[in-house]
Amino acid sequence: MTATDVALTEEQRLFQGAIRTLCEREVAPRVAAAEAAEVFPRELFAIFGEAGFLCPTFPEDYGGAGADTVSFCLMAEELGRVASGIAGSLVAHSSIGTSAVLAYGTEEQRRRLLPDAVKGRSIFCFAVTEPNVGSDLAAMQTRAVRDGAAYVLDGAKSFITNGGLCTHALVAARTSEKGLSLFVVPRASEGFEVGPKVEKLGNRRSDCVSLRFDGCRVPEENRIGPEGEGFAMLVRALNGGRMVVGARALGVASAAFEASLAYARERRQFGRPIGDFEAIQMKLAQMATRLRAARLLTYDAARVKDAGEDAAMPAAMAKLFSTETAKWVCDEALQIHGAYGYTREFPVERYWRDARLTTIIEGTSEIQQLVIARRLL
Repeated sequence: MTATDVALTEEQRLFQGAIRTLCEREVAPRVAAAEAAEVFPRELFAIFGEAGFLCPTFPEDYGGAGADTVSFCLMAEELGRVASGIAGSLVAHSSIGTSAVLAYGTEEQRRRLLPDAVKGRSIFCFAVTEPNVGSDLAAMQTRAVRDGAAYVLDGAKSFITNGGLCTHALVAARTSEKGLSLFVVPRASEGFEVGPKVEKLGNRRSDCVSLRFDGCRVPEENRIGPEGEGFAMLVRALNGGRMVVGARALGVASAAFEASLAYARERRQFGRPIGDFEAIQMKLAQMATRLRAARLLTYDAARVKDAGEDAAMPAAMAKLFSTETAKWVCDEALQIHGAYGYTREFPVERYWRDARLTTIIEGTSEIQQLVIARRLL
């Protein structure tokens, strides 16, 4: 089960082949050690940047590959297949954290910030979630108070991917009673504090920490977009990123399905392979069917976005169905493996742990259903 289930152009197939080769050569050998140490292999940013796979949809003017959203989804899927946690860090840097600068920054900001990000010389995180603020962005408590030609940031952020690795943070903060604004905050800024690593169930190779801003001064030139319009920019950025999360979930689920297929052929019970039993065959048939449906939804949403059309509902559908499918497929994969699936001897326990997060990040499954329903009504 691969993205060949959907029609790809020759350029997209070449992109897919190149990213798969890079993942097999550079990512796969690092997975076991990174999982055991619960540390992201930082050198991968430079490796992927030099290979042209960071921020792949960015224009060549800023060092990007000028690829389309379908290709970005191919990258997320191939990374997710090998290591979802590593995919999380590379994709987070390549999507919301930097894409807001591309979409809403001035030309000076783009020239100053993006070339290093594209090459992996700088690392971005996206600081929105707070200890008491998850889906309800309007309740954000971090504040940015204007002080002359600068803003002073005070507040806390939680569950920030790349927060411990970053050189820059894209921070959402309240600048008025009803308005949010976005700021690029350099890691070296006074008052920028990094908390301890978050101990997670899965995706242990992805860097995740809390951040705190204590009287942190940010020059006005680092505000992205107009003051007070951050909420709308965040919503548009999240809509664009959801199909990429769906593709990443597809990668994890595909790895779990392929492992189950191989195990069903090799594992013998009652004198024959367990794949000969109808109970296992039905599981595999359902897994393959749901994966194909999820893949078609995901790449359809990517094509809608590439066509310049409103992708909010297709993206929400893709994210909802693909991530819930990944959760289900990985659970079935563990069941097929029986007791062995619950051990670290086989990778399906890791797939199961990693897939679970995808139904939560960038809008929970419940939020996706609300997005879809409101569009319908």
